[in-house]
Amino acid sequence: MRNSVAFSEDPKIQKNRWWIITAIGLFTFMSTLDTSIVNIAIPTISRDLHVSMSQTEWVATVYLLVVCSLLLLFGKIGDLIGKIKVFKIGMIIFTLGSFLCGFNISFWMLLGSRLIQGIGASMTMSTSNGIVTEVFKDSERGRSLGWIGTFVALGSIAGPGIGGIVLGFLPWGYIFWINIPVGIFAYLLGLKVLPKDITFQKSPIDYGGSVTFSLAVISIVGLMSYAQLNGFVNLPVLILAVVFIVSFLVFIRLEKKNSHPLVELSLFRKLPFSISLISVLLVFIGNFAFNVVGPYYLQNLRGMNPSHSGLVLMAFPIAQVIFSPIAGRLTDKYGASLLIRIGVGAIIISQIGFCFFSGNSSMWFVILTIGVLGFGNGLFQSPNNALTMASIDVKHLGIAGGLNALFRNLGMVFGLTISTTILFSAMSVKAGHKVISYVNGRPDLFMFGMKVLFLVMIVLSVIALILNFLKLDKKISK
Repeated sequence: MRNSVAFSEDPKIQKNRWWIITAIGLFTFMSTLDTSIVNIAIPTISRDLHVSMSQTEWVATVYLLVVCSLLLLFGKIGDLIGKIKVFKIGMIIFTLGSFLCGFNISFWMLLGSRLIQGIGASMTMSTSNGIVTEVFKDSERGRSLGWIGTFVALGSIAGPGIGGIVLGFLPWGYIFWINIPVGIFAYLLGLKVLPKDITFQKSPIDYGGSVTFSLAVISIVGLMSYAQLNGFVNLPVLILAVVFIVSFLVFIRLEKKNSHPLVELSLFRKLPFSISLISVLLVFIGNFAFNVVGPYYLQNLRGMNPSHSGLVLMAFPIAQVIFSPIAGRLTDKYGASLLIRIGVGAIIISQIGFCFFSGNSSMWFVILTIGVLGFGNGLFQSPNNALTMASIDVKHLGIAGGLNALFRNLGMVFGLTISTTILFSAMSVKAGHKVISYVNGRPDLFMFGMKVLFLVMIVLSVIALILNFLKLDKKISK
């Protein structure tokens, strides 16, 4: 490892630290946005490129597959050659991929371009938290990671809204091309304000661990994506499950034997670190349960048009954007654990509220409940990110950031699949026959499925809350 003056002690870097947050935050927003913005354009892309809807779903899936499978590798490479170098290269690759995605040439070119986008996104996602943790002093770490959490929240929830607006006026390629001016601006800003890396490790890359981990992630994400469309009881799901189990077990065995592993398994012995990762996984599963049922409830059951339902759903990101920076400041002052517990508690309250929704619920009650979910996420995510990064030595910040982003993205994938499975299975039980979509004229089926779904989400959130009572920290410190 080579160190000169730490970023947090360098006056020039400290002068530019909020510009650094801006450059990193813009790319965090774009890379997260691109996990969801494409979904609303799938029917249009399917028609224009003359491919089936099921094939077009791969435009969304391939991005998640690449991002999830490469996060740890690029986190480790960031620790080896410098997180800022990896982040800058990722900015270029992501922007290039966005440029190529916008051309209406062929389905296979679009898939290849999304793969390029995913590589760039994984490079920026895996290193962003580590850079911020190094740049900001302990006293500002919660606040700075709170702003990163705000950008993540906006990107996670704003995709359908922004995509819908773009598609209302422009061809589908522009949902990707909107990244280009933002990407160029963020890159030029980064060239000016991002410092040169000063923290490195000298060790070989664990290729065996990288390959087996990527195979494990690809198989589990592929399993979830396939099961969402075709159910869990079929041969492809069984094959993918076997591939996942075998590759994951081989990965663990290789990591135990390797003197320079991709992931030092001893990191998971740190209780705050492990609980933080499990918590973000469980919370994002719950968030995507809301993403699944929210539009169904407002548009199908309540009869709202997409623009009006979009305004109601905006209560979530608006509340989170307001409270994430506040939670970051409070984390620096009072510590993370109490805020995390309050945040998860608020999420549980909102999920209980969802169980009481009906076709006649006051719209103010609906908006308030959705807002409480955003409030809870705002209080949870910033302190949880801060605790994750503060639990790890500086030399492991890259891999820690990669793990944090990985668990967040897996929460999105699992949340989508688990939620649709529970929702339609419960509706099928009540209907007495298989249900795979909203049934017009039978709102009772949807309300039953929604209640069952959120009862399961409440259980997951309670588990997260109980786990967070095991944390003993009082302040974030290194």
